[in-house]
Amino acid sequence: LETKELWDKFHELGTEMIITKSGRRMFPTIRVSFSGVDPEAKYIVLMDIVPVDNKRYRYAYHRSSWLVAGKADPPLPARLYVHPDSPFTGEQLLKQMVSFEKVKLTNNELDQHGHIILNSMHKYQPRVHIIKKKDHTASLLNLKSDEFRTFIFPETVFTAVTAYQNQLVS
Repeated sequence: LETKELWDKFHELGTEMIITKSGRRMFPTIRVSFSGVDPEAKYIVLMDIVPVDNKRYRYAYHRSSWLVAGKADPPLPARLYVHPDSPFTGEQLLKQMVSFEKVKLTNNELDQHGHIILNSMHKYQPRVHIIKKKDHTASLLNLKSDEFRTFIFPETVFTAVTAYQNQLVS
């Protein structure tokens, strides 16, 4: 995880991400670098964002903290965000950072733009996936393949909000 120091600062405060109907970019941005890849192979890099638990939260201003406010809303359709520069060569991945700055978060369940759909006041964990692409496979995802890895960075957990709750986060 690149910019880990920034993520750590937000994580200490309780990271909040704004979601809007039209879609809003994440801040901080997920940026990763890879090692141990085959320079000759091609890789697809993607991200998804999954619920941390089955709870809904509310912000208690008097305590400056998030409290459980009940059971989670029904999960929204899960979406994978394939990095637009995929497939990468292993050589590219060894030399450059992969940034997900174009990912947008929305609360619009009918979104037609490929944004990641989330429920406000719920906690989420971004995940980064890398898939070694076999030349003969046309399909993008064969998740049973050994050539598939998922990376989870606990410091990137966030609460989806329509407006910042914690003054220190804004």
